[in-house]
Amino acid sequence: MDILNFCANNYLGLSSHPEVINAGLDTLEKYGAGLSSVRFICGTQNIHKDLEEKIAHFHRREDAILYASCFDANAGIFEALLTPEDAVLSDELNHASIIDGIRLCKANKYRYKHMDMQDLESKLQDAQKYRLRLVATDGAFSMDGDIAPLKEICNLSQKYNAIVFVDECHATGFLGPNGRGTDELLGVMDQVAIINSTLGKALGGAAGGYTTGPKALIDLLRQRSRPYLFSNSLPPAVVGCASKALDLLMENNAIAQSMAAKTTRFRSKMAAAGFTISGNNHPICPVMLGDARLASLMADDMLKKGIYVIGFSYPVVPKGKARIRVQISAVHSEEDIDRCVETFIEVGRKHGALP
Repeated sequence: MDILNFCANNYLGLSSHPEVINAGLDTLEKYGAGLSSVRFICGTQNIHKDLEEKIAHFHRREDAILYASCFDANAGIFEALLTPEDAVLSDELNHASIIDGIRLCKANKYRYKHMDMQDLESKLQDAQKYRLRLVATDGAFSMDGDIAPLKEICNLSQKYNAIVFVDECHATGFLGPNGRGTDELLGVMDQVAIINSTLGKALGGAAGGYTTGPKALIDLLRQRSRPYLFSNSLPPAVVGCASKALDLLMENNAIAQSMAAKTTRFRSKMAAAGFTISGNNHPICPVMLGDARLASLMADDMLKKGIYVIGFSYPVVPKGKARIRVQISAVHSEEDIDRCVETFIEVGRKHGALP
């Protein structure tokens, strides 16, 4: 039986694209399996510099720096940038890597209620006593599929003289007219100072992360960011795959634009069937079920019928908010999406999730 994967971060389907695979093979043959070194010794080759330049160009920023993962990028930025005289304000539902990165720094820490601009403003007012204020948010939140109100965040940050940092792991490649992310989608590319994102989801799906922003910041990170300084450089094959994925995306935005219609198709059909889908027009489509056992049993039965999805429950999500997280990909056909919906309806009725 063929299995349809509806739980991967392979948003654009590029992890199996023949040109991406061939680019990885070419760099593997030319540069070997790895460079056996950190970047500042002998781990920097022209392919690394070229990819950093390409990332900066894609995001319309001055410079970029590569990491082994976006977890490392998030672990490396706050400690290097912020001092005990500064403040960082973080959305309470930010990714674990942002939370861990903030824990490593000595700045004064504020946590504002999820996407609550009134609470953020109150905390920005309190943080005026500090030298520098940095507002940190996910662009798209991976558990709920909702999108940060970046226009409002940027407006408040301008009002209270704060820097805006956005983690774009679940947005890069497919949100916005050209797939540049939530800042492009919401028209605030010139107001978001720092972007961290990944090469391990839409951009090839292998590994790697990066920070892109002002050149002065990137220069600082090259000198002070510990995950960058003390981790081996990205393997050549990973660099080659990601570089080709970016080429494909910048050559033609059709693949990024195709996501919107497919996402709408799944969300509208599931809602019409009686399911509650969290989030807002994002290809992460959490099917809210509430009960952890129900989510697990339904996911098991979905797999038996050829649809691969995973149930999420506490402690990954709050108690009482168990769900099956569905992720739409550009390589899903309309028939694939309809088959997934039909299977959800069949399994949902079996387990009492639908009447």
